[in-house]
Amino acid sequence: MFNIILFGPPGSGKGTQSQNLVEKYSLKHLSTGDLLRSEIAARTPLGMEAKGFMDNGILVPDEVVIGMISSALEANPTVKGFLFDGFPRTYAQAEALDKLLALHKTSIALVLALEVSEEELVKRLLNRGLTSGRADDVNELVIRERIIEYQRKTTVVADYYRESDKVVTINGEGSVETIFNALCNAIDQRMEKE
Repeated sequence: MFNIILFGPPGSGKGTQSQNLVEKYSLKHLSTGDLLRSEIAARTPLGMEAKGFMDNGILVPDEVVIGMISSALEANPTVKGFLFDGFPRTYAQAEALDKLLALHKTSIALVLALEVSEEELVKRLLNRGLTSGRADDVNELVIRERIIEYQRKTTVVADYYRESDKVVTINGEGSVETIFNALCNAIDQRMEKE
């Protein structure tokens, strides 16, 4: 199983590139936001537990999210690998994910980190805000705060995976195709070593 984490600040193109990578490499896309919504819609015990936290404005605890990821791993035993999008976001989540994957006799093979300048991110998000309907995409101050929050939290996750030489930084500026090609080159090189 070849598992990838795709990192990048809001507006870095993770959504677009995730779709392309999942298609090309036949990976299962695991977005924690999608997982939460799906578990809640299916009214699973984990989904109902998560809904209780969310309804009270509380972040869903790591163990609930890890439980959902565990369910997804068990439900997809034959996939070639998973593309983790939006998870892990903290050092503790990275450790928990590694332990969970080890139980399933697999691990993270590669962490792809999209790097985009703050000014480009702000421009992209303000642009997206014209059509997305998302309130957090129309206010420049809110956008800049989201970028700072991302950097504050995810830097430690990247450092965690750097210790095992799994992080490859990709320039997230340029055409979708150029960025996709850079991501594919990094994946292909790592796959050759596996």
